[in-house]
Amino acid sequence: MIINEILVQSLIAKQFPEWENLPIRSVSDQGWDNRTFRLGDELLVRLPSSQKYTFQVEKEQAWLPKIAPHLPCAIPVPIALGQPEVDYPWKWSIYKWLKGESALHGQIDNLEKFAHDLAIFMNTFQQIDTTGGPLPSAQNFYRGGSLLNYDGETRKAISLLAGNIDHNAALELWGKAINTKYTGHAVWVHGDISLGNLLVADGNLSAVIDFGQLAVGDPACDLTIAWTTFHGKSRELFIQSILVDQGTWIRAQAWGLWKALIIAAGISEANNSEKQNSFRIIREILG
Repeated sequence: MIINEILVQSLIAKQFPEWENLPIRSVSDQGWDNRTFRLGDELLVRLPSSQKYTFQVEKEQAWLPKIAPHLPCAIPVPIALGQPEVDYPWKWSIYKWLKGESALHGQIDNLEKFAHDLAIFMNTFQQIDTTGGPLPSAQNFYRGGSLLNYDGETRKAISLLAGNIDHNAALELWGKAINTKYTGHAVWVHGDISLGNLLVADGNLSAVIDFGQLAVGDPACDLTIAWTTFHGKSRELFIQSILVDQGTWIRAQAWGLWKALIIAAGISEANNSEKQNSFRIIREILG
């Protein structure tokens, strides 16, 4: 299916004629699950890229307005729900535009302060009431759930990478992680805390976006940024500031290791730059 400005213009004209004269522009940093377009200066349109991501729409519509008021920085808040049409068969959303630039490209003035601010966000996020929240499942790729869902895939990747990584260290960390268990209260889990989902304005963290994997469960998967992005003092500060136990940090390492391994081994599709970065992450995690 081709999802472009022409399609978005048609959907807006049919369902939200009050905005049909606003210019529509595809955003430069497109995600995998959704196609995103700017609508005028103040609005954003997001459309699932395939049927398997459509569950995210109503989940974000239901939960983000309830979560947003409790957080120390901005998150997307939907203001309208689009309905299926003949030329686009799924529901879709309109949000307010959030100011800031993706941290993949934006200037972070001080990485230690950035780590501290993100830790404050994470701690606050994890303390919000989860009553009735969605549970981890195949729909959100088990974010917040058990690492055992990826045991076979991880061991296959370690085997494929023998000679290119510390094989024994990877097996040891993975084995240790799957033998730990989250014993705390189930908390809100974002599912993909990464630079591409963090916005920067004036050098500082300004927003956290893309809650498509939102669930209630084990927060370990949200903490991999300690190794994918932070290092030295910023990593130490982030780890010290997050309110979880040591077992959760071991599982966080394993979540990061799993993702890096399947990219490095070619199990998950990626370009050469992403593969090279995955080897860097593996080294960071294994030490």
